[in-house]
Amino acid sequence: MGVFTYESEIVTAIPPAKMFKACILDGDTLIPQILPEAFKSVEYIEGNGGAGSIKKVTFGEGSQFKYMKQKVEAVDKDKFVYIYSVIEGDALMDKLEKITYETKLETSPNGGSVCKTTCKYYTIGEFELKEQREGTGNVQGH
Repeated sequence: MGVFTYESEIVTAIPPAKMFKACILDGDTLIPQILPEAFKSVEYIEGNGGAGSIKKVTFGEGSQFKYMKQKVEAVDKDKFVYIYSVIEGDALMDKLEKITYETKLETSPNGGSVCKTTCKYYTIGEFELKEQREGTGNVQGH
């Protein structure tokens, strides 16, 4: 098993508390409404959104994937940190054990947010991931 790590940073004018509430705390209901062609639904199979919860995300007709299950690893509302893992679904391509996303929101100098995300792709066997183009975050299997 190998681990491929990808880090990204995005700056936005929205303050961390507001961004965390909209994207993380309310994201399961907001995102399918905003992007129905990409996301059809989000339903909790276990828990209510806290650490240990399992949710099923069903993708919309505009997506190449059908569904995925996510396990919430951690939610820190005070430090604006959210960690979850994709543990099942066609997004894993039968080549990945899991994908873990850690998102941290920090205050930017202009009063907005700096969103720092670390993605870790845990591969099965000798499968390797490699970026397609510098800086895009797109990955492909080898």
